[in-house]
Amino acid sequence: MPRHVPASTSITLEPHQVIVKPLVTEKGMHKSTRNNAYAFEINRLATKEDVKRAVESLFEVKVIKVATQNRKGKVRRTRFRLGQTKDWKKAIVTLDGESRINFF
Repeated sequence: MPRHVPASTSITLEPHQVIVKPLVTEKGMHKSTRNNAYAFEINRLATKEDVKRAVESLFEVKVIKVATQNRKGKVRRTRFRLGQTKDWKKAIVTLDGESRINFF
C-alpha cells in the first residue's frame, strides 16, 4: 500500500530544501527547448505551491504550471542480494514565454 502524505502538512520547507536537483536528460532538454518546461527532483513532502515558490525565488522566473509525479524505486541487485533504490518525486515546471533557466 502506498503511503499518503496529507496536503496540509505542518512542515514548511525552504526553497533550497524543496528542489533536490535538476534532471538534465535528453527528454528534459527537448521539453525545455520546445515547451519551456524544466524537470526537477524535489523533496517528497513538497507540494505544487512549494515547488512554484521555490523555482520563482531561486531562478527568478515566472512559473505558469507545475506537474508532479511520485516515482517508484527500482529493484537493483548487489552481489548476492536484492535491494531497491529509494522512491522519489519529480516536478515538471512550465515557465512563462520570456523566462528561461540556463543549467550550463
